[in-house]
Amino acid sequence: MKVAYVTADDTVSRHDDERETALAAWLGAGIEGAPVNWRDPRADWSEFDAVVVRSAWDYIERRDEFVAWAHRVERVTRLFNPAAVLEWNTDKTYLRTLGVPTVPTFWPEPGAGLPEWDEYVVKPAVSAGARDTTRTADRDAAAAHVARLLDEGRTVMVQPYLPSVELEGELSLLYFGGRFSHAVRRHPMLSGVEATAENRATLRDPDDDQFALAERVLAAVPPDLLYARVDLVRMPDGEPVLMEVELTEPYLFLRDELAAPDLFAEALAEALKAG
Repeated sequence: MKVAYVTADDTVSRHDDERETALAAWLGAGIEGAPVNWRDPRADWSEFDAVVVRSAWDYIERRDEFVAWAHRVERVTRLFNPAAVLEWNTDKTYLRTLGVPTVPTFWPEPGAGLPEWDEYVVKPAVSAGARDTTRTADRDAAAAHVARLLDEGRTVMVQPYLPSVELEGELSLLYFGGRFSHAVRRHPMLSGVEATAENRATLRDPDDDQFALAERVLAAVPPDLLYARVDLVRMPDGEPVLMEVELTEPYLFLRDELAAPDLFAEALAEALKAG
Protein backbone atom coordinates (compact mmCIF):
# COMPACT_ATOMS: atom_id res chain seq x y z
CA MET A 1 0.00 0.00 0.00
CA LYS A 2 1.29 3.44 -0.92
CA VAL A 3 0.17 6.39 1.22
CA ALA A 4 0.95 10.10 0.93
CA TYR A 5 2.12 11.82 4.11
CA VAL A 6 0.86 15.34 3.46
CA THR A 7 3.14 18.16 4.48
CA ALA A 8 3.98 21.68 3.30
CA ASP A 9 7.00 23.76 2.35
CA ASP A 10 6.75 26.60 4.85
CA THR A 11 9.36 27.09 7.57
CA VAL A 12 7.27 25.52 10.34
CA SER A 13 6.23 22.46 8.35
CA ARG A 14 9.82 21.78 7.32
CA HIS A 15 10.57 21.22 11.01
CA ASP A 16 8.08 18.35 11.31
CA ASP A 17 10.05 16.07 13.65
CA GLU A 18 7.36 13.35 13.60
CA ARG A 19 7.58 12.55 9.90
CA GLU A 20 10.39 10.01 9.96
CA THR A 21 8.98 8.37 13.09
CA ALA A 22 5.57 7.95 11.46
CA LEU A 23 6.96 6.77 8.11
CA ALA A 24 9.14 4.15 9.81
CA ALA A 25 6.15 2.81 11.75
CA TRP A 26 4.02 2.78 8.60
CA LEU A 27 6.71 0.77 6.79
CA GLY A 28 6.72 -1.72 9.65
CA ALA A 29 2.99 -2.16 9.07
CA GLY A 30 3.50 -2.79 5.34
CA ILE A 31 2.66 0.75 4.23
CA GLU A 32 4.99 2.70 1.95
CA GLY A 33 4.70 6.33 2.99
CA ALA A 34 5.88 9.25 0.89
CA PRO A 35 5.98 12.90 2.01
CA VAL A 36 4.15 15.15 -0.45
CA ASN A 37 3.54 18.91 -0.34
CA TRP A 38 -0.22 19.45 -0.57
CA ARG A 39 0.37 22.44 -2.87
CA ASP A 40 2.68 20.58 -5.27
CA PRO A 41 1.03 20.96 -8.71
CA ARG A 42 2.89 17.87 -9.96
CA ALA A 43 1.38 15.55 -7.34
CA ASP A 44 -0.93 12.86 -8.71
CA TRP A 45 -3.02 11.96 -5.70
CA SER A 46 -4.74 9.12 -7.57
CA GLU A 47 -1.43 7.22 -7.46
CA PHE A 48 -1.86 6.74 -3.71
CA ASP A 49 -4.04 4.22 -1.91
CA ALA A 50 -4.69 6.93 0.67
CA VAL A 51 -3.64 10.45 1.59
CA VAL A 52 -3.01 11.37 5.25
CA VAL A 53 -2.87 15.03 6.25
CA ARG A 54 -0.05 15.60 8.71
CA SER A 55 2.09 18.74 8.71
CA ALA A 56 0.17 20.92 6.26
CA TRP A 57 0.69 23.75 8.71
CA ASP A 58 0.57 26.57 6.20
CA TYR A 59 -3.14 26.09 5.47
CA ILE A 60 -4.02 28.92 7.87
CA GLU A 61 -3.17 31.58 5.26
CA ARG A 62 -5.12 29.77 2.51
CA ARG A 63 -7.90 27.78 4.17
CA ASP A 64 -10.29 28.00 1.20
CA GLU A 65 -7.59 26.61 -1.09
CA PHE A 66 -6.85 23.84 1.41
CA VAL A 67 -10.49 22.82 1.76
CA ALA A 68 -10.93 22.78 -2.03
CA TRP A 69 -7.79 20.65 -2.33
CA ALA A 70 -9.15 18.17 0.23
CA HIS A 71 -12.39 17.72 -1.69
CA ARG A 72 -10.48 17.23 -4.95
CA VAL A 73 -8.24 14.59 -3.40
CA GLU A 74 -11.20 12.74 -1.95
CA ARG A 75 -12.68 12.36 -5.42
CA VAL A 76 -9.70 10.25 -6.54
CA THR A 77 -8.54 8.40 -3.40
CA ARG A 78 -9.16 8.02 0.32
CA LEU A 79 -8.38 11.01 2.51
CA PHE A 80 -7.71 10.98 6.24
CA ASN A 81 -9.31 12.65 7.88
CA PRO A 82 -12.21 13.10 5.40
CA ALA A 83 -12.58 16.39 3.53
CA ALA A 84 -15.86 17.27 5.25
CA VAL A 85 -14.16 16.83 8.63
CA LEU A 86 -11.24 19.06 7.61
CA GLU A 87 -13.62 21.75 6.39
CA TRP A 88 -15.63 21.62 9.62
CA ASN A 89 -12.64 21.45 11.96
CA THR A 90 -10.53 24.24 10.46
CA ASP A 91 -13.00 26.88 11.65
CA LYS A 92 -13.37 26.96 15.43
CA THR A 93 -16.97 28.12 15.20
CA TYR A 94 -17.69 24.40 15.53
CA LEU A 95 -17.30 24.99 19.28
CA ARG A 96 -20.62 26.86 19.27
CA THR A 97 -22.68 23.76 18.54
CA LEU A 98 -20.58 20.81 19.71
CA GLY A 99 -22.73 20.28 22.79
CA VAL A 100 -19.95 19.61 25.33
CA PRO A 101 -18.47 21.82 28.07
CA THR A 102 -15.99 24.23 26.51
CA VAL A 103 -13.91 27.20 27.62
CA PRO A 104 -16.34 30.17 27.89
CA THR A 105 -16.21 31.98 24.55
CA PHE A 106 -17.54 35.36 23.48
CA TRP A 107 -18.08 35.84 19.75
CA PRO A 108 -17.93 39.63 19.23
CA GLU A 109 -19.63 41.61 16.51
CA PRO A 110 -18.44 45.07 15.43
CA GLY A 111 -19.04 47.62 18.18
CA ALA A 112 -19.78 45.03 20.85
CA GLY A 113 -18.25 45.42 24.31
CA LEU A 114 -16.24 42.68 25.98
CA PRO A 115 -17.11 40.67 29.10
CA GLU A 116 -15.50 41.68 32.39
CA TRP A 117 -12.65 39.18 32.74
CA ASP A 118 -9.30 39.45 34.51
CA GLU A 119 -7.39 38.47 31.39
CA TYR A 120 -8.38 37.99 27.78
CA VAL A 121 -7.29 35.67 25.00
CA VAL A 122 -8.32 37.04 21.60
CA LYS A 123 -7.87 34.99 18.43
CA PRO A 124 -9.40 34.41 15.02
CA ALA A 125 -11.62 31.37 14.53
CA VAL A 126 -9.29 30.15 11.80
CA SER A 127 -5.89 29.89 13.45
CA ALA A 128 -3.25 27.50 14.75
CA GLY A 129 -0.16 27.70 16.91
CA ALA A 130 -1.33 30.92 18.61
CA ARG A 131 -1.06 32.79 15.30
CA ASP A 132 -2.67 36.25 15.49
CA THR A 133 -3.55 35.48 19.12
CA THR A 134 -3.03 37.88 21.99
CA ARG A 135 -3.23 37.50 25.77
CA THR A 136 -3.77 40.68 27.76
CA ALA A 137 -5.25 41.97 31.01
CA ASP A 138 -5.89 45.32 29.30
CA ARG A 139 -9.54 45.37 28.21
CA ASP A 140 -8.93 48.21 25.76
CA ALA A 141 -6.01 46.35 24.17
CA ALA A 142 -8.17 43.25 23.84
CA ALA A 143 -10.94 45.31 22.23
CA ALA A 144 -8.45 46.88 19.83
CA HIS A 145 -7.22 43.45 18.72
CA VAL A 146 -10.81 42.32 18.25
CA ALA A 147 -11.48 45.37 16.09
CA ARG A 148 -8.38 44.73 13.94
CA LEU A 149 -9.38 41.13 13.27
CA LEU A 150 -12.99 42.08 12.53
CA ASP A 151 -11.80 44.80 10.14
CA GLU A 152 -9.93 42.06 8.26
CA GLY A 153 -13.22 40.23 7.81
CA ARG A 154 -12.36 37.45 10.25
CA THR A 155 -14.54 35.72 12.82
CA VAL A 156 -13.17 36.43 16.29
CA MET A 157 -13.35 34.51 19.54
CA VAL A 158 -12.58 35.93 22.98
CA GLN A 159 -11.94 33.72 26.00
CA PRO A 160 -10.83 34.27 29.58
CA TYR A 161 -7.25 33.27 30.29
CA LEU A 162 -7.40 30.33 32.69
CA PRO A 163 -4.64 30.15 35.35
CA SER A 164 -4.95 26.36 35.35
CA VAL A 165 -3.23 26.36 31.95
CA GLU A 166 0.00 27.20 33.73
CA LEU A 167 -0.68 25.36 37.02
CA GLU A 168 -2.06 22.02 35.83
CA GLY A 169 -1.48 22.55 32.14
CA GLU A 170 -3.40 21.73 29.00
CA LEU A 171 -4.04 18.02 28.61
CA SER A 172 -4.04 16.53 25.12
CA LEU A 173 -5.53 13.07 24.66
CA LEU A 174 -4.48 11.26 21.46
CA TYR A 175 -6.67 8.73 19.67
CA PHE A 176 -5.93 6.56 16.64
CA GLY A 177 -8.80 4.81 14.90
CA GLY A 178 -11.04 5.79 17.80
CA ARG A 179 -8.79 4.09 20.38
CA PHE A 180 -6.96 5.98 23.10
CA SER A 181 -3.18 5.99 22.66
CA HIS A 182 -1.65 8.40 25.18
CA ALA A 183 -1.98 11.80 26.79
CA VAL A 184 0.45 14.64 27.40
CA ARG A 185 0.53 17.78 29.46
CA ARG A 186 1.39 20.46 26.93
CA HIS A 187 3.56 23.50 27.47
CA PRO A 188 1.29 26.58 27.76
CA MET A 189 1.73 28.60 24.58
CA LEU A 190 0.85 32.01 26.05
CA SER A 191 2.76 31.70 29.32
CA GLY A 192 5.72 33.80 28.21
CA VAL A 193 8.05 30.84 28.77
CA GLU A 194 9.60 29.48 25.60
CA ALA A 195 8.84 25.89 24.69
CA THR A 196 11.87 23.62 24.39
CA ALA A 197 12.41 19.95 23.60
CA GLU A 198 12.57 19.34 27.35
CA ASN A 199 9.40 21.15 28.43
CA ARG A 200 7.19 20.81 25.32
CA ALA A 201 5.19 17.88 26.65
CA THR A 202 5.08 15.42 29.55
CA LEU A 203 3.24 12.12 29.54
CA ARG A 204 0.23 12.15 31.85
CA ASP A 205 -2.49 9.71 32.90
CA PRO A 206 -5.85 11.49 32.42
CA ASP A 207 -8.24 11.61 35.35
CA ASP A 208 -11.58 9.83 35.06
CA ASP A 209 -13.48 13.07 34.42
CA GLN A 210 -11.04 14.02 31.66
CA PHE A 211 -11.44 10.63 30.00
CA ALA A 212 -15.22 10.97 30.25
CA LEU A 213 -15.22 14.39 28.61
CA ALA A 214 -12.89 13.24 25.83
CA GLU A 215 -15.25 10.37 25.07
CA ARG A 216 -18.18 12.81 24.94
CA VAL A 217 -16.25 14.96 22.49
CA LEU A 218 -15.44 12.01 20.23
CA ALA A 219 -19.08 10.94 20.30
CA ALA A 220 -20.09 14.44 19.16
CA VAL A 221 -17.68 14.76 16.22
CA PRO A 222 -17.89 12.98 12.84
CA PRO A 223 -17.09 9.24 12.98
CA ASP A 224 -14.44 7.14 11.22
CA LEU A 225 -11.45 9.30 12.13
CA LEU A 226 -7.91 8.06 11.66
CA TYR A 227 -6.56 10.45 14.29
CA ALA A 228 -7.94 12.88 16.84
CA ARG A 229 -6.47 15.05 19.56
CA VAL A 230 -8.73 16.32 22.33
CA ASP A 231 -7.30 19.34 24.19
CA LEU A 232 -8.71 19.92 27.67
CA VAL A 233 -8.16 22.37 30.50
CA ARG A 234 -9.75 22.81 33.94
CA MET A 235 -11.94 25.73 34.95
CA PRO A 236 -11.28 27.45 38.31
CA ASP A 237 -13.90 25.18 39.93
CA GLY A 238 -12.05 22.11 38.68
CA GLU A 239 -14.43 21.17 35.86
CA PRO A 240 -12.64 19.90 32.75
CA VAL A 241 -13.65 21.72 29.58
CA LEU A 242 -12.71 21.43 25.92
CA MET A 243 -10.29 23.93 24.44
CA GLU A 244 -10.48 22.38 20.97
CA VAL A 245 -10.59 19.06 19.18
CA GLU A 246 -7.83 18.74 16.59
CA LEU A 247 -8.89 16.62 13.61
CA THR A 248 -6.95 18.28 10.79
CA GLU A 249 -3.18 18.41 11.29
CA PRO A 250 -2.47 17.98 15.01
CA TYR A 251 0.97 17.33 16.37
CA LEU A 252 0.61 13.79 17.74
CA PHE A 253 3.49 13.61 20.24
CA LEU A 254 4.58 10.33 18.66
CA ARG A 255 8.04 10.59 20.15
CA ASP A 256 6.72 10.96 23.69
CA GLU A 257 5.04 7.54 23.92
CA LEU A 258 6.97 4.46 22.78
CA ALA A 259 3.91 2.57 21.51
CA ALA A 260 2.23 5.52 19.78
CA PRO A 261 3.88 5.27 16.32
CA ASP A 262 2.90 1.60 15.99
CA LEU A 263 -0.64 2.31 17.19
CA PHE A 264 -0.92 5.04 14.55
CA ALA A 265 0.38 2.69 11.86
CA GLU A 266 -1.96 -0.12 12.96
CA ALA A 267 -4.96 2.22 12.81
CA LEU A 268 -3.97 3.30 9.30
CA ALA A 269 -3.51 -0.32 8.17
CA GLU A 270 -6.93 -1.25 9.54
CA ALA A 271 -8.55 1.71 7.80
CA LEU A 272 -6.95 0.73 4.50
CA LYS A 273 -8.12 -2.87 4.84
CA ALA A 274 -11.63 -1.68 5.62
CA GLY A 275 -11.68 -0.02 2.22
